[in-house]
Amino acid sequence: MTRVLIADDLSPRAAEIFRERGIEADVKVGLTPADLESIIADYDGLAVRSATKATAKIIAAAKTLKVIGRAGIGVDNIDVPAATQRGIVVMNTPHGNSVTTAEHAIAMMFALARQIPAADQSTQAGKWEKSRFVGVELMGKVLGIVGCGNIGSIVADRAHGLKMKVIAFDPFLSDDRARDLNVEKVELDQLFARADFITLHTPLTDGTRHMINAAAIARMKPGVRIINCARGELVVEEDLKAGLASGQIAGVALDVFAVEPAKSNQLFGSDKLVATPHLGASTAEAQEKVALQVAEQMADFLLTGAVTNALNMPSVTAEEAPKLRPYMKLAQQLGSFAGQLTRSGLKAITIEYEGQAAELNTRPLTAVALAGLLGPLLDSVNMVNAPVIARERNIEVSEVKHSRPSDYQTLIRLTVTTDRQSRDVAGTLFGGDKPRLVQIKGIAVEAELGRHMLYVTNRDKPGFIGRLGTLLGTEGVNIATFHLGRRAPGEDAIALIEVDEPLSDALLARIREIPDVVQATALAF
Repeated sequence: MTRVLIADDLSPRAAEIFRERGIEADVKVGLTPADLESIIADYDGLAVRSATKATAKIIAAAKTLKVIGRAGIGVDNIDVPAATQRGIVVMNTPHGNSVTTAEHAIAMMFALARQIPAADQSTQAGKWEKSRFVGVELMGKVLGIVGCGNIGSIVADRAHGLKMKVIAFDPFLSDDRARDLNVEKVELDQLFARADFITLHTPLTDGTRHMINAAAIARMKPGVRIINCARGELVVEEDLKAGLASGQIAGVALDVFAVEPAKSNQLFGSDKLVATPHLGASTAEAQEKVALQVAEQMADFLLTGAVTNALNMPSVTAEEAPKLRPYMKLAQQLGSFAGQLTRSGLKAITIEYEGQAAELNTRPLTAVALAGLLGPLLDSVNMVNAPVIARERNIEVSEVKHSRPSDYQTLIRLTVTTDRQSRDVAGTLFGGDKPRLVQIKGIAVEAELGRHMLYVTNRDKPGFIGRLGTLLGTEGVNIATFHLGRRAPGEDAIALIEVDEPLSDALLARIREIPDVVQATALAF
């Protein structure tokens, strides 16, 4: 039975969803890295939040793992490159807690503006320090949003309701999207110089790590207030402390810290700090939503092959998966056919789609074709890591969709260019779901691929078929199907033969000795 490990606190409903769909779900929260490493090989799926770290070492021990699901948006606790190399799909739930996190950022902004936490403590202590807690209005202030994706765009919408002026820095924010959000798109230095409040909603990458540092703070508007509900390492906490001490920063609101759980921190104790324990996604609605979403996504993938919100492979909806399945089988067979015949260095791969195939979601088909092609040449290749492996080896991959008329309702053609030659193979679907080869090296052929195949190229001469058939019969090889094609009478020809058993190297050597044989290769599918 397919098994999933739930390693962090998720709604109990997540385990119920797995079990209702026939997947065994074990809930083991609080595992040490050593404990996780010792048991992960028993599971097909791993569901986590932010506490469990799916490191390269853990992933290396996950011999049967197919998918890691993150209930939430950030995946810095998952080694995505290591998972990709192992062919493991990494999914997240980018929309499940967007509203909750955005609302928390707005709440933190209010708390900063009106010094609510410190005023609450003072009042409950009986001090009534009304003149001490003079705040600032949000209306008319400039809010600078760093990262205007799912969460940042919701923050922008809420800020407009507060009559704030919203500016945003995001290298992926298009001009059209900025207009739709009614935000002014600016460079980061401009944002620092103009913003009264700065809120961070960008992922943690090598480029964003410690982006709020002493140099950045020096470029900010004096009296700026900073909110971070994204990732602790976006800021240099020591530099924030210095900025608060100098007055350059009027206040800081942090929901995340460089080291969590943050039982102590150099910023603690400042009356200019508002701190919460990573509560951005902590509402009952969000907790339930992301748990159910990650369980459904993982179950869909494990049971049907549907891929949703994956970070390292193309998405395939539950509706698309059944429709794509026969095309994926065809693409895999075309790739495997070409891969088993490739003997020199790969330089380029072109995959063409015609007819109905051109109207599909072709990215997963291309990934499957690459996996089929690279599989005979390399170990542990699948549709997740095949595109990465191709890039690492400087293999140029091209995908082309044709609207031109075709002899077939649907057609996929794979062309492989090596150091020595270029070879193409094309296929279609008969009856909507039965893969067939229809062309090899420009030669028309109609063949269904079986488990054991013999591929022969030869010069078209009388008597060849008889000699080949006689040799196979003499050696006790039973022929299931026999497919022929030729470029023209007397020119290049091919034979594609399905046999009941694998062919020995000795027999292949004898086949190659038949007059007019150019190549003889055993294929397995």
